[in-house]
Amino acid sequence: QVQLVESGGGLVQAGGSLRLSCAASGSIFSVYAVNWYRQAPGNQRELVATITSGGITNYADSVKGRFTISRDNAKNTVVLQMDSLKPEDTAVYSCNLRLDLGAVRGIRDYWGQGTQVTVSS
Repeated sequence: QVQLVESGGGLVQAGGSLRLSCAASGSIFSVYAVNWYRQAPGNQRELVATITSGGITNYADSVKGRFTISRDNAKNTVVLQMDSLKPEDTAVYSCNLRLDLGAVRGIRDYWGQGTQVTVSS
């Protein structure tokens, strides 16, 4: 069983920064893609940033140029650096590890508990 521990959420003023961390245990970390999702009350869960097992990154348009995802496989850790935060970034942010085993064997994924990010105006 994979366990994910998230940290770094909190309250910050607009224009400020937060650094979210996701530490994984009980997994072969390097083989997984890692995603950060966010969900605000009444909204659908949205994919914010992705980093593949090969280190390729992708971001939602709303956070491009402001957020940076990175991974340290030796430490089994993924970081989401969030700069120039806006009130609309307010949400619960969740770390997700995902391994695509193909159409036959399906997807293997694990989720962290989520961490609250609140950005005040």
